[in-house]
Amino acid sequence: MSQMIDGKLFREMFVSGANNLQNNKELIDKLNVFPVPDGDTGTNMSLTIASALKELSKVKEDNIEEIGKALSKGSLMGARGNSGVILSQIIRGISKSIEGKKELDISLLAKALKSGSDTAYKAVIKPIEGTVLTVVRESSDFAVKNAKKHKDMIEFFEAVVEQANASLERTPDLLKNLKDAGVVDSGGKGLVCMYEGMLSALKGRKIELLDAQETTLDKSKSENTDTSSESARDLDIKFTYCTEFILETDSIDSDSMRDIMLNYGDSLVVVGFDGVIKVHVHTNNPGSVLEEALKYGPLVTIKIENMKIQHENQIIENKEEEEPSQLSKDDDFHVNKEKKKYGFITTTMGSGLSEIFEKLGVDIVIEGGQTMNPSTEDFMNAIDMINADNIFILPNNGNVIMAANQAKEISEKNIFVVPTKNIPQGIACLVGFDPEAQADANMESFTEALESIKSGEITYAVRDTIMDGIEVKEGDVIGITGKALVSSGKSVEDVTKKVIEGMIDEDSDIVTLYYGENVEEDSARAFAELIQEEFEDIDVELYYGGQPLYYYFISVE
Repeated sequence: MSQMIDGKLFREMFVSGANNLQNNKELIDKLNVFPVPDGDTGTNMSLTIASALKELSKVKEDNIEEIGKALSKGSLMGARGNSGVILSQIIRGISKSIEGKKELDISLLAKALKSGSDTAYKAVIKPIEGTVLTVVRESSDFAVKNAKKHKDMIEFFEAVVEQANASLERTPDLLKNLKDAGVVDSGGKGLVCMYEGMLSALKGRKIELLDAQETTLDKSKSENTDTSSESARDLDIKFTYCTEFILETDSIDSDSMRDIMLNYGDSLVVVGFDGVIKVHVHTNNPGSVLEEALKYGPLVTIKIENMKIQHENQIIENKEEEEPSQLSKDDDFHVNKEKKKYGFITTTMGSGLSEIFEKLGVDIVIEGGQTMNPSTEDFMNAIDMINADNIFILPNNGNVIMAANQAKEISEKNIFVVPTKNIPQGIACLVGFDPEAQADANMESFTEALESIKSGEITYAVRDTIMDGIEVKEGDVIGITGKALVSSGKSVEDVTKKVIEGMIDEDSDIVTLYYGENVEEDSARAFAELIQEEFEDIDVELYYGGQPLYYYFISVE
């Protein structure tokens, strides 16, 4: 009869749960209600939990409190998308609850799960039932109420997992969109997968990661019993050298540099801003990487680290009390040497949109958004690189706002998160920015801009569904305004025209079109002229956005 969870078992449970979540990420992705090619729940939760495991691998001792702190820190910084941020808050709550504990009995485990639920709810401004929040709340409430009824830990956690599954099955009854799409909540499914993996380890059957290239604790830690095995370390690290550099250039943009660097390794991060590109890549040929970069301009800084040697000689210091804001890799580098009143960070994909934002005064454009939600750490690194009294973050994606807000809470700088949910909103805010006004006044102005602008998006469906009364087949062109699917068809022009017609009213003056990388310039210009002919009293503007996946972004003012 198992009654206690010690540090070793607690570690194994979280690794097994994380692995089960990552193994099921594609299944979880398919449960997303909106059939658009965006960064999906399974991917975001998987990347978040992978960051937690990476931090956990640094903890050598099987100490429950230190394990909890590592999981909390790693998931916090690696959180991506709303589902990833909520998962990081659940883990954060669990971590807080187990501080000072050496072992967990049934009662303590129940309280930890409840703490995870409470912390997640507090992090969400407007909690929505029928989501992962419902699943974590109902299962943790059950755990607390039934803890004293069980003497065996396995039987207790089996009952909790059973309740989590039952709660998940009820989510379509709480959210109409789930019922219409015929799916359960994707975030709730991710949490259940993690719980099921934890239960499996509790029963002595740890779940392994199916993708051998992913790093699990079992590999990186090697159970702390065979640290002399060089071959085991080599399996963990495919690319030996962590290579970072900052390039001054006017002859290449960040998109093109990213495409080039994809040929040299993985773990690629490319951040572009006015005349400067920062690159982080794991590679086996750092010399070739730097030689390639030098073709486009001088290198401002260079850092190369042998990750295998780091792994071999790694000394983990007890720095959990440090604020995560100290994690920036380039604390001494700023995009502007002299301090200024305002700085801007935004998120977008596409060279045309990046150029538009840079011309509007954005300091750092983080490559991301659809399909690639930036993490909390991405925002923290960008914040650390701007020397300003006030920094505005424009996420331009509803699934990125929570990660930006999490960075705001961590940072010691004066951060303002403007809740822009799409590209037109972000551009409208910047156009209305007043450099002479106070930060609060600008925030009020931004809020007014968000309320006044109408935004639309044209993309394609990634699966069959029925939504908002419209039947959609995989591959169909779809038009979206806000959270509503308003048009579907086979022609990009026809669907886009219907969306614009629905957005225009008697107060409309300007229609702006941003065409993507899969739309030919001649086609875009011909379409803009067609719209101009149909709506003679409205100005139609056309810009190259270069965004992938989305044929057009539309704004009507």
